[in-house]
Amino acid sequence: MAYHYVESGLDNVHLENGFNLLETSHGPAVSIEDVHGLHAAIGRCLIDASAPLTGAELRFLRIEMELSQRSLAGLLGTTEQTLRRYEKARGQAVPGPVDHLLRALYAEYVGGDGSVRRMVERLAGLEPQPRTDLRLRETERGWTLAA
Repeated sequence: MAYHYVESGLDNVHLENGFNLLETSHGPAVSIEDVHGLHAAIGRCLIDASAPLTGAELRFLRIEMELSQRSLAGLLGTTEQTLRRYEKARGQAVPGPVDHLLRALYAEYVGGDGSVRRMVERLAGLEPQPRTDLRLRETERGWTLAA
C-alpha cells in the first residue's frame, strides 16, 4: 500500500515504503523515516525532470533552501508579489528563466560550492548603471578588460 505524501505540499508524491501508519490517542497518524533524505530525493527528482516546474514545486524548493519569498524573489530578479503569484498558481508552469535559475540554485544548494549563489547575489545587489564602452586588451594570458 502506497502513502500519498501530501505533507510535502505536492499533489503527486507517493511513498512505496519508508513510512509507518500508527494509531495514536488522537487518531491515525503516519511516521516518515528520514524526512530530510526524502525531501532531498524529491528535490532532485524535480530539478532532473523535463517537465516545467509548477508553482507548488517552486514553493517546495524554496522552502527546502530555507529562503523567504522576499529572498528568493531578489535572487530571481523579480518582486515578492510576483513570486507569491507563481506559488499561488500551484499547478501552472513558472516562466522559463525562473524555472532554469531555480533548478541551478537548488542543484548548487544540495551539492555545489556556492559559486552560482554568490554570482546571483552579486548581480541582484548591483545598481543599474548606464552601459559603457568595453575597452579590451590582448595580453599573453588572453583578452582582458583594459584599465
